[in-house]
Formats: sequence, C-alpha cells, structure tokens
Amino acid sequence: MIAGTRLAPTLVGVTALALLASGCGGGGSGGSGGGSGMVRASWGDPQHPLEPANTNEVQGGKVLDMIFRGLKRYNPETGEAEDMMAESIETDDQQNFTVTLKEGWTFQDGTEVTADSYVDAWNYGAHLDNAQIASYFFQFIEGYDEVHPEEEGAQATADTLSGLEVTGTHTFTVRLTEPFALWPETLGYAAYAPLPQAFFDDHEGWLAKPIGNGPYQIDSYQRSQSMRLVRNEDYAGPDKAKNDGVDLRVYTDNNTAYTDLQAGNLDVIDDVPASQLKNAESDLGDRYINQPAGIIQTVVFPLYDDAWSGEDGVKLRQGISMAINREQITERIFSGTRTPASDFTSPVLGEDGGFQEGLCGEVCEYDPERARQLIEEAGGLPGGRVTLSSNVDTGSHRQWLDAVCNSVNNALEQENACTVNPVPTFADFRNQITGREMTGMFRAGWQMDYPLIQNFLQPLYYTDASSNDGGYSSEEFDDLVDQANSADNEEDSVRLFKEAEQVLVDDMPAIPLWYQNGTAGFSERVSDVRLNPFSVPVFTEITVS
Repeated sequence: MIAGTRLAPTLVGVTALALLASGCGGGGSGGSGGGSGMVRASWGDPQHPLEPANTNEVQGGKVLDMIFRGLKRYNPETGEAEDMMAESIETDDQQNFTVTLKEGWTFQDGTEVTADSYVDAWNYGAHLDNAQIASYFFQFIEGYDEVHPEEEGAQATADTLSGLEVTGTHTFTVRLTEPFALWPETLGYAAYAPLPQAFFDDHEGWLAKPIGNGPYQIDSYQRSQSMRLVRNEDYAGPDKAKNDGVDLRVYTDNNTAYTDLQAGNLDVIDDVPASQLKNAESDLGDRYINQPAGIIQTVVFPLYDDAWSGEDGVKLRQGISMAINREQITERIFSGTRTPASDFTSPVLGEDGGFQEGLCGEVCEYDPERARQLIEEAGGLPGGRVTLSSNVDTGSHRQWLDAVCNSVNNALEQENACTVNPVPTFADFRNQITGREMTGMFRAGWQMDYPLIQNFLQPLYYTDASSNDGGYSSEEFDDLVDQANSADNEEDSVRLFKEAEQVLVDDMPAIPLWYQNGTAGFSERVSDVRLNPFSVPVFTEITVS
C-alpha cells in the first residue's frame, strides 16, 4: 500500500464499531487489564469494521493478526511465507492451483474451517457490492473483472469469481488470469483469511463480536478506551499464545503512551514518538527496539512531463539523487530510525527474497560535484529550479522535505534551486497525482502488502500499474516482470525481478531515499518482545513475569 495512507472512517465503519462496543461491553476491558498474564499495549481504534478484506490500516490489522490465521503466515523473524492452514498449494503451470487444507481447525464458535470458508470469504471480499477496501487483492483470480468491474458506474455481472471452485470439504482450486509464480506467497495477507458461516448468516451480529480462527479471541471492546483479547484455548495452530491475552489500550497521543510505559502502567508501545527518539535508548536501554520494516520512502518524477523525460531526463534524475545527503538527513531528523536506501525494495526481504544492498551504487550516494556535472549535462534544472511536493497534514513530512531541498541547494550551490510545495491535505495531494497535474518532484512511499520483491516493483513501475504515479513505462522492465511472474519456481522468479530492478536503477524513475524502521519499547514486566517485518509486535511470543 502507499505508505502513510489511512482512509477516513466510513459511515458503515462507525456503525459497525458502535455495534461492537455495545455488543462487547462486558466488564474487565479497562483497568489493569485483568490477570497478571495480560499484556498491556498501546493501540488506536480501528478505522473500519474488523473484516479481513475491509482493513488496510495498522490498528485494525493488529487485531486481525491476533484473531485470524490463513493459508500462510509470514514468519515473524524472517518474513518468509510459511504454511499455516495450508497442507499444500500445488501447481503445474503457476496459473492453476489446488489448495488442500489441514484438518482439525475450528472457528472460535466451534464450527469447522473448510474450503467453503475460504471460497465464500474471497468471493465476498472481491464483490463490488460489498465495498471492501482490499478487494483488489483478488484481482489476480479469474472472474474479478466480472464481480468487480473497474468502470465508473458499472455493475457486477457475476456473483462469484469464476476462478474459484470447491472440490472437497478441505480442497479447492484457483485459476489466475495469468501465471504468477509467487502468488502462494501472498496468501498470508489478512484479506485472504477464512470466514465462518456466522459472518454470512448474521453479518451485523458478527461485526458486533468478530469470530476468527486465530490464537486470540475478542472478549470485550469499549470504543476510545480498550479492546480485551483473551487466549483461544482451542486454537489449532503451532503459534499458541504464551500469555493470557492482550489488553489493547487506546491512546490519542503517543507521548502519553511513552510516559505510561516509563511509569510502568503500560507494557508495550510500538510507535515511539519522534520527540523521544533521541532519548529512547538511554531511557529504555535494551528494552528499546529499532529495526527495519517493509517500508521505503521515495521521490517520484512526473515522467509524463517532457521536462523530465528522455535521455537528459535520466541524467537529471540521477543528478538530483546524488545531491541528497541521505546519511545526514536520516541521522539528524530521524535519530537513526531510517536507513539510507540503496535499492527499490526493503532489507526485510533479505538477499534471497530480492533485497540488493548497494544496487544503486554511486547514484544513491551523496556526491555534490558529480550531481552538478550530471545536471549540467542534462541542460540544467527545468526552468532553472525544481519543486518537491507533499501533503503536510499528517506525519512529519515538512521537516525532511525541507532537509532534502536544502541538501539539493547546497550541493548545487544555488539558492532556491529546490523549494518545497506544501499541499494542505492528503486528499488534495493524491488528487493532483492521480490527475497527473504534477510538474515537479513529489513525495511517494510504499509499505509492503506482503514481503515479496514483486510487491515493491510491479504495482509501482509496471506500465499503467495501479500505483505507478509517475507514469513510468519501460518495455524491458515490463517484459522482465512478466517473465518473473511466469517463472517455473520462486528462485528464478526472484532472479528475474532483480534484473527488472536493475532497469529501474538505469532509468531512475524515482529516487530511493530511505528504508523506514519500526520502533518499540517495553516494560520490565514483559520479555520476548519483538517486531515482525511489518513493525507490529509479535504478541503471541510475549511472556509476562
């Protein structure tokens, strides 16, 4: 997903959460969080109903990760997609798959998890009428264009995905629209979770108290206060909770959460406030976590504008990249919680997964002299100066935007060579981007949907891809992506994606700035606290003393 995007709550979402609050308003959700084995963690109210295909933000995602398990689960340390409910996912051509489920799994209402639980859930998630935010995750399955047409005002012409078929109690088949070798590795994403029959029989009742098949189940929820999750004693998976449950406490100010952590009133925070980053290590010692997450920040160019295209445009973009002092900016502004980027992916993928440290080479290194030379060879900056646009209503963007422009100005020895163009709201900013109204550089970023190199490349740089905001198009890049998706095995697929990424380095349609880290702190009361590659605490592993 686009890093930093958080959609506003819909009326449906508010209603559903109100039902959840009234339906689960039993005692014990506040206060100390219950028994001594409960983990007390900072949290924020979900923006949308807690449906697997209707959640695209961190807070709701935390809960889904605790109450659901799907076909795959991403290893909390390595990020590798490992079988969870899948006994096997087999294919001969990377396009037609047979899925076999493990038996003995049940939902928290005691009903069995079957092939229907998956096929019904995916059909529901994909259908236009259900307005699920993550419906696009089913776009690879045959029949998606019929259940979810893209044309404005169009209506669905089918009720179910033609590419899905239940073939047994614990087996179903999937046909994709084209070969996609890494498709099974995407199935750890929450949108692919199974749903019990209760979801369809009494949808409002299910929303009032969601029923999953994961290691925790919801005990109570008081909106704007807390959600109490308790251990699911009948959970069939191998990653059973090592604590009694988790008391998620709502904070509207993470500085308050940090203070409560220091005072011993909270056990885990996973968003150390920016104002405390410089103090966190001295305050918490080895109870402070700062590690890479699957997020990259970039600057994109409007390649649909002639001023940025052609061979001179490549030199221009490379020169600007070399005028940015990533090391200095990440250290001074982010206190080491960002790592200068040297490729277009993320370190969380690992080398086997496609991360290539240093791939950019000198193009991603600060070299003022070379930057000036390249920009001069390109004919100078368009119009003599450039702008860097971003919304400034969320995050701490303005500070680093100013720093980037200052770095460019210093490197080029030209006052106001780069200036920041602040856009008041995220909605206005995105409207300008999607309307292709940009004439200068603009902020972009990407938070992985799943830990695959494909997710960092194809949605952003493939011709006419959904998040290709700069309008980049390369026949060579597209061809390599197509080959990678249809490769016979994962190793060959990753190799071809790496070749495709080299094309990006040569063309520089965007400037990789830095990889974003996850930060967290925990109390002396708990141990075995760590973040997964998505920067979310692995709650099942936390033990309480």
